[in-house]
Formats: sequence, structure tokens, C-alpha cells
Amino acid sequence: MPSTVEEHAEQFEAERPHLLAIAYRMLGSRAESEDAVQEAWLRYAKVRAGGEIHDLRGWLTTVTGRICLDVLKSARVRREAYPGQWLPSIFVDPEQDPAHHAEVSDQVGLALLVVLERLTPEQRVAVVLHDAFGMPFADVATVLNTTENAARQHASRGRRAVAAGGVRHNADLAEQRRVLTAFLDAAGSGDVRALAAVLAPDVVTIGDGGGYVSTAPRIIEGADRVARFWVGIFSARQIEMDSLDMRPVLVNGELGLLVRGKWADGRPLLSVVVAAVADGMVTGIFNQMNPDKILLSDLL
Repeated sequence: MPSTVEEHAEQFEAERPHLLAIAYRMLGSRAESEDAVQEAWLRYAKVRAGGEIHDLRGWLTTVTGRICLDVLKSARVRREAYPGQWLPSIFVDPEQDPAHHAEVSDQVGLALLVVLERLTPEQRVAVVLHDAFGMPFADVATVLNTTENAARQHASRGRRAVAAGGVRHNADLAEQRRVLTAFLDAAGSGDVRALAAVLAPDVVTIGDGGGYVSTAPRIIEGADRVARFWVGIFSARQIEMDSLDMRPVLVNGELGLLVRGKWADGRPLLSVVVAAVADGMVTGIFNQMNPDKILLSDLL
């Protein structure tokens, strides 16, 4: 084990990306994830002088998991008070940059993060730690302060909830690009029927304005309703069309659309649209318009 403060810090920093990945999957918020990992560092700093930690990654993962569990339990109240629909924070990178593509290829997709929000805190922690990071159920039970059998049950129920309530998304980037292009062409044409033909019958659309921008207050479901909503968005005169700049980007490693420009009243417009795609059709459209939840690459 390291013996100096500098060595302790180096050991922790080597684990930081792993801990951030865990926390982000649990919390869906970059800011909350960074806070959770910082709290893990503070707890590590308190105990490191009192004895050896033989498995640093395991110890830090357990501590971070417990911190995230507490955050998830308190987040329920905050989510209920959130203005409108809630979407996770997102990472936006240049779509054409292979280096950045490699860096974000292991990030969790937005569609999965959205459905993880429907799980109980215990289910989410169990699913993330065991299914995504391979933590044994005995250790998951330690995080949850329960029995190994109960930890297995939390994970099993969480998986069932994900399978039952998730937006289907299994397309590669090439298929995502083809379907997103068809979606934009149909929406821009103003043809509701043409747009509905690109959408799965059970498609949903969710917008997060965070109180900065007005979005649909509830999830919009069904191909016809979603088509009419997006045709209305494209045909409305709420945006200065000459200012509009739309470009393909990677959003959590998947294809999305970065939209920048000005509203008709001169306010800046920033939006990131992500379409979940399965079997050649759009199954979900997520529109993040809360600037506090959009982390843009320095290259954008």
C-alpha cells in the first residue's frame, strides 16, 4: 500500500474514471457523480491512515455504491419537484472524431439511463454493480446492507423492469444515421404520415427543459401523436431559422443531433436530440434542452 499522501492520491486518481462510470450509471448526473466520487475520496482519506486496504478498487466501489444509494433515495424527492420531464445529463462529442468515439464507446446509452430511472434505488444499485461491473452478489449485498439473496432479488426485479419498460435500441451507428436522416427529412417536410412511417407504433418522446425552456409536460406516446408533435416543432415560428445550426454528434457514444441557434425572441437555443432506433424505426426521441445537463466537448 502507498505510504505518502501523494501516493494515496495517485492511487485514488487511477480509480477515479472507474468510480465516475459507476456513479454516472447509478445517478444519471455528471455533477452528482463527481460529488459522490469526491465524497469517496474524503472517506478514503479518513481511513487510509488507520490500516491497510487490501483491495482498493473493491473498497472504493463499495463506498461509492453506498454513497450513490443514499443520493438515489434523496433524489426521489428532488425529481418530483423538477419542472417537467427529467432526462439524464449527457456527454456530447464530435461524431466524426475516431479518438473521441473510442473514448466514449463504453458509455451507457441515454435510452438505458432513462429506464434505469424507473427502478428503486436498491434495484438500480444491484443492476449496475452486478450486471454492468461484475460485482459478486455477496459484495452487492454489503453495499445494500442486506442479504445476498435479497441482493439477487433486487437485481432480478430491476432486470425485469428494464426489459418491460425500456425503449428498444439495438441499432449500430450506421443504422442510427440512416434512420435519423429519414426522421429529419420527414419532420422538415411537414408530412405527418411520412414521419409516422419512420416511427415505431409505441414510440415515445421526452423533452427536458429544466425550467429554462418550455417542453411537453408529459411523455408523448404513439406514432401519430409523436409525429404531430415534431412536425409542429419544425413548422412553428419560434426559432430564427437563419441562425439554426444542426450537426450530427456522439451523445454518450451514440448518434445524436446538436442544435444551436436563436429563439425568435433572441434567446440562445441549445438542444441535443437523441433517437433510439430498433428494427429500422425510431422507438424513442429524447430532447435535452437543459444547458446544465449538456457537457460539450472542447472540439464542438
